[in-house]
Amino acid sequence: MADHAAAPNPFYEEWNLRPALAELAGGKDLTILAYREAGTLAGLLPVARAGTYYDRPIPHLAGWLHDNAFCGTPLIRRGSEERFWRAALAVLDRRAGTAFFLHLRHLPSDGPATLALRRVLDETDRAATVVGREERALLASDLDSQAYFEAALSGKKRKELRRQAKRLGELGELQVERRTGTEGLERWIDDFLALEHAGWKGEEGSSLATHPPVAGYFRAALQGAARAGKLERLALTLDGAPIAMLATFLAPPGSFSFKTAFDERYAKFSPGVLLQQENLALLDRGDIAWCDSCAAADHPMIERIWREKRATIAVNIALGGPLKRTAFRLLSRLERSAEPWGMNCDG
Repeated sequence: MADHAAAPNPFYEEWNLRPALAELAGGKDLTILAYREAGTLAGLLPVARAGTYYDRPIPHLAGWLHDNAFCGTPLIRRGSEERFWRAALAVLDRRAGTAFFLHLRHLPSDGPATLALRRVLDETDRAATVVGREERALLASDLDSQAYFEAALSGKKRKELRRQAKRLGELGELQVERRTGTEGLERWIDDFLALEHAGWKGEEGSSLATHPPVAGYFRAALQGAARAGKLERLALTLDGAPIAMLATFLAPPGSFSFKTAFDERYAKFSPGVLLQQENLALLDRGDIAWCDSCAAADHPMIERIWREKRATIAVNIALGGPLKRTAFRLLSRLERSAEPWGMNCDG
């Protein structure tokens, strides 16, 4: 179904979701909403039951995302978007239990699944609010990689990067490695985990290798992506040793820069930026129209090169019968960040 989805989401594809559930979902009350049309899977959304909402004791349901999943749009077969949402919301109404609402994060604000959800809400008496907005770097252009690079960076900055690459080359043999298959994958994963752990993330206890279940998920997800032909591995090496690495999930017509790391001993040479210069080759692929950086908003490195933005929203959607929906409207008024979303949210 993923190859025919209205909008790509590699984090909900089987090769990614299965290891995430196995390694990262322990103790959570999870349900996989699977929507079928004529016996064929046409929609999928993992949903978790939660007793607290941002540290407040408010029971709700939520589209399940772990800390290393950066897109929350359901996988829906193209053309089935509105039917999926009608069916999903009807099921969640019946199974809401004590939950007052459904919380969905990291929805592309202009994505087809999000727009279909908005239409379904507008045609029914169901309140919804936007409770968060974010923008992060996106690579999307009709320019080829070289033209984009020249447009994104000043001549002075491009000259500085050439100088840094030259100085790195004086320290040893500098090479760029780009792979899409499974050859050398286990060594590549080991190198990535070690490289990331050796830097500030390791010192702060936030590296993948610091947490064995997270490292296990990372390894299994990359293995699955590579077997499915949906992984690009990019590395900048010095005398054969990686000094910058990037794993990108390919989900035509999109892609997602999943994880990157660089050797901080070479920080003055900007190896991460040099690698991102090579990563602009995504623009030269006929099957890829854009790449989501999966980075935090205002990321100081990636936004030096990538000039487009991807806007995402977090929404709350009323569930249950009339009493619960009334309670949801009252709760929404207490949430300072909440914005009405749709025609039925005026209280």
